[in-house]
Amino acid sequence: MNNERIYKLLFSSVYPLYIQKAAKKGRTKEEVDQIICWLTGYNKKTLQEQLDKKNDFQTFFGKAPKLHPNASKITGVICGYRVEEIEDPLIQKIRWLDKLIDELAKGKAMEKILRS
Repeated sequence: MNNERIYKLLFSSVYPLYIQKAAKKGRTKEEVDQIICWLTGYNKKTLQEQLDKKNDFQTFFGKAPKLHPNASKITGVICGYRVEEIEDPLIQKIRWLDKLIDELAKGKAMEKILRS
């Protein structure tokens, strides 16, 4: 897939899909928000501001206060790619988030998802 297309995807258009995916498996919007905030350093208020501004992924991650230091511990396969081997830094961050939401939807404990 063309990376430029992914960069320009609106985070606010993908966010409801994350919630929907989690909800199908009995998980909550609050858990999705907790994961996003853990990874990016946003808090509930600044996350909502990003959603309201309808920023794309490039801007969303570019303005993220601070990536969690344990983000590099996120490993595994998502969309056929090993997340730890993705060379494009922005695509890797997006896939990290995808991987965390997948783990949530698969019923993994929050402590394990957040690499505690």
